[in-house]
Amino acid sequence: MGLRLPPFRFEGPGFLISIVIPAYNEAAVIARCLESLLRGRRPGEIEVLVVCNGCSDDTAAVARSFGDPVRVIETEVASKTYALNLGDAAARGFPRVYIDADVAIPLPAIRRIAASLDHGPALAAAPRPVNVFLPGTRWGVRAYYRFWTALPYIQEGMIAAGAYALSKEGRARFKDFPDVIADDGYVRLLFEPHERVQVADAVSEVFAPLALRDLMKIKTRSRLGVLQLKQKYPELANREAKTKNYRNALLEVATRPSLYLSALPYVYVAMASWLRAQRQMNESGRYVWERDDSSRQAEDAKG
Repeated sequence: MGLRLPPFRFEGPGFLISIVIPAYNEAAVIARCLESLLRGRRPGEIEVLVVCNGCSDDTAAVARSFGDPVRVIETEVASKTYALNLGDAAARGFPRVYIDADVAIPLPAIRRIAASLDHGPALAAAPRPVNVFLPGTRWGVRAYYRFWTALPYIQEGMIAAGAYALSKEGRARFKDFPDVIADDGYVRLLFEPHERVQVADAVSEVFAPLALRDLMKIKTRSRLGVLQLKQKYPELANREAKTKNYRNALLEVATRPSLYLSALPYVYVAMASWLRAQRQMNESGRYVWERDDSSRQAEDAKG
């Protein structure tokens, strides 16, 4: 369940929220992300580190155009986890917030997330994801997310929000981000359910892909990330699996006839992406990063 908190009390220059944004060729969306974060900021309240990894576009130039408090770090290594570690090494404050460049989170939401970690007992926190459907999004994609967001375990903390935050104590739980596909999944596994929270009053806008073929790419990546975590960290993955009851979740959704039609694209994408991920895992053991570019192109064209 989500957590509702009193307004965050800004504590002045001695209190700094560090925000790390790994970015790989995100020139089309990085301005949207930064504008949302910087609107209404107070002096000394936040620092934003945009880590451009392997970029061949204007991501760094767009980010630099925002000036203080945005700091741009560039590396030729095209790796999200490498970028996270670079940003972490340069960050000065806590809590530490990690945001995908294609997600929009307003600063008031960041303050509420910080408050959830300030008040405890949570060590990790995430906003509540809200799917944004751009013009041209297909019915199948909308239906998939309608069904998916109705599943009870999706309401748990750090699920597909495109962002998560750690307190200083929470960040001390591990040394470096490991080289994994699902950095958020790895971090989630490190915390017991009572140590992580989804902050109901903090919303992140996650832009949905336009078509099922685009959705299939990101869901395959997600499934492959789960398989990789099970392989590398079986004990943590098994502990997490025991906290979920998929059968009861489906039975609960089954009591809502309005979702029956939406179940068709959900089941198709869920099954096909698992099979696709298994095949990639078995055939090569290597993964070429797949992402949805349809929502980025649509947003770029709209601007």
